[in-house]
Amino acid sequence: MAFEKTFAMLKPGILQRRIVGDVIRRLEHKGLRIQALKLMNITPELAAQHYAEHKGKPFYDPLIEYMTSGPVIAMVLAGEHATHQLRKICGATNPDEAAPGTIRGDYSEKMNRNVIHASDSPESAAREIALFFKPEEIIEYEDEHAKWIV
Repeated sequence: MAFEKTFAMLKPGILQRRIVGDVIRRLEHKGLRIQALKLMNITPELAAQHYAEHKGKPFYDPLIEYMTSGPVIAMVLAGEHATHQLRKICGATNPDEAAPGTIRGDYSEKMNRNVIHASDSPESAAREIALFFKPEEIIEYEDEHAKWIV
């Protein structure tokens, strides 16, 4: 089994739409354990670091503008194959391609107003976690529920 940590971020529109609880419930029901959670405003500098691989693409500037337009919720999630499980429950990045029942399929309407970011690999997750959290902000704990789902 591959127990790992991954990174997720609920984007600004999710707070205004009052669906934070619905999305977090889905993540927990999938078996992902919250090890850190932070409501925060992202600076343009942090957004630029986080999305550095997209610099120069046509959607980069609007993405940075959107991500800095209001608060986000950054999270460290853990579980068996957490990155893969998170990506699966989020669905395709393009809402037109995201299956019903996925977070993006149910809540995203526009590609440039996507509701959730999910790390695409364990390596990306480690980099993103380090951008948003200090090691002491990540809480390791025994999850008694895990013995029922593993």
